[in-house]
Amino acid sequence: MASFKQSVHETFLGLAETAQEKWADFTQFLQEAWPLLVFLLMVLMGIWWYADPPPPRHVLMATGSPGGSYEVLGKKYAEFFAKKGVILELTPTNGAQENLSRLSDRDDPVQAAFVQAGVAHPKSVSGIQSLGAIGYDPIWFFYTGPEVQYSDFEVVRGHSKFFANRKISIGIEGSGTHAQSTQILKATGLDRTNLQFLNLPGERAVEALKKGEIDGAFIVDSYEAPNIQTLLADPKMHLVTFKRAEAFTKIIPYLQILKVPEGSFGLERNFPSEDLKLVATTTNLLIDDRMHPAIQFLFLEAAREINGRESFFTKRGEFPSFKDSLLPESPVAVHYEKNRYPLISTYFPFWLAEFISRLIFVLLPFCVLAYPALQALPSFRTRRMYNKINRLYGELKTFEQDLLTNYDHAKRDEYLKRLDLLEYQALNVTVSKRLAGDYYSLRTSIDYVRNCLNRGVHPYQYDAGVDPDL
Repeated sequence: MASFKQSVHETFLGLAETAQEKWADFTQFLQEAWPLLVFLLMVLMGIWWYADPPPPRHVLMATGSPGGSYEVLGKKYAEFFAKKGVILELTPTNGAQENLSRLSDRDDPVQAAFVQAGVAHPKSVSGIQSLGAIGYDPIWFFYTGPEVQYSDFEVVRGHSKFFANRKISIGIEGSGTHAQSTQILKATGLDRTNLQFLNLPGERAVEALKKGEIDGAFIVDSYEAPNIQTLLADPKMHLVTFKRAEAFTKIIPYLQILKVPEGSFGLERNFPSEDLKLVATTTNLLIDDRMHPAIQFLFLEAAREINGRESFFTKRGEFPSFKDSLLPESPVAVHYEKNRYPLISTYFPFWLAEFISRLIFVLLPFCVLAYPALQALPSFRTRRMYNKINRLYGELKTFEQDLLTNYDHAKRDEYLKRLDLLEYQALNVTVSKRLAGDYYSLRTSIDYVRNCLNRGVHPYQYDAGVDPDL
């Protein structure tokens, strides 16, 4: 047992000595090579700063028409960004098409936008990536007046009794509402000839509907949008159910079915009076594909915190996701979906966490590659150690030559002091074990010259003739 304990003790002792030796070699390496390391680090930092600049502190985002859910959602994102020290400036637009146009324009400062799925064809846009879907946008159809039988909405041979004699708003051209309502009407086979379809923005359509200026309106917006809440709270408004919702999702694949139980919009007036089915598209968070990865992570974190909460139609944690993402997915978003945000962001403010992450990104490869690379330079460290030893050898040789030609016995103590200084310099030379033999040979040579001075007869004082060619 004692032998086993002794073996373990010796093993750990050997490991400790090896670790100390390696650490001593490393510190010595730093002392010797620090100018070169600093130079390489500065070059690397310059390249890194140019190739991967720090994230911007100001980002421009396109939302949508006033009064819509995108305006409200954009303000929530702006508040989140403000907490992280980034200004998210919101700019209103006429809808999805303008958002896409501004994102794809390389000269436009807009870097992010909310756009409904199905508005853009993937082949018709470039320079845009998706950070995923962040919520449902139901396709609502409200109408006013007496309640109408569902059969009146059915399209037979391209005609519908309801749409024939009424003014209907299908959204302003270029908006998501216009794109989705047009898709729905096209799927039903409705002949739009001689029909009274108006292109009103969401807020204006709500106002016209409440005043009786129009008979119905398509609005594609979230449940929480002010326009939708205004219409749901009005007892004069009726909401149409999509009885053939499953068929619509087969014809238009990006659509989702949302179920509305009886009375869920208002138990007091039992609205709706029966279970409804709605079809919905999704809101996609689109970005300029040149956006800084750190800002992309920030958008994804905002989406998780704001859109990941449970709401009327969504479960907790359902968004953000790549549900019906028709555009190219951002590699940053794909990484985020699997790994979430870097752990360091949990403990540090955004800007400090980003700086540390970028610093680690540079320093870690630098330390991994630079240290062995510099050690592998041809005789780099060995030459430096040899140079130190050879310099002292040269001083010793010069001193000895001086003794040989100009020896003065009266200066013996001065000669010894010079040897002591030379030995002190040798003692302060740090060398690896590989050069220990050369190091102690130098020390021995210094002792030899000292012994020659201390002997009774000095070789530097030899009087007999000496052949100068020897």
